[in-house]
Amino acid sequence: MDGFSNLSELYERVKPALRTKCRDFKRLGIDNINISDIWNYLKNNVWNMSKNLTLADVVDDIMCVDIDLLKKYLDEKNTGE
Repeated sequence: MDGFSNLSELYERVKPALRTKCRDFKRLGIDNINISDIWNYLKNNVWNMSKNLTLADVVDDIMCVDIDLLKKYLDEKNTGE
């Protein structure tokens, strides 16, 4: 990811977008998802094989995350499958 030396630096940079997406979910009545859930889902399932992601790509992925896929990921993670 261009311009970032590590994932924690990128995480700090996109934290406002993650918070915004969490608020969007809360408005929809989905209260059990936090910013680290979104971050880990995207990091492990969307970006893990991506090359040359831009900051705009990352923010777009955050803002457009599929709630059904995110819930499935969290269910699988919580049940250990």
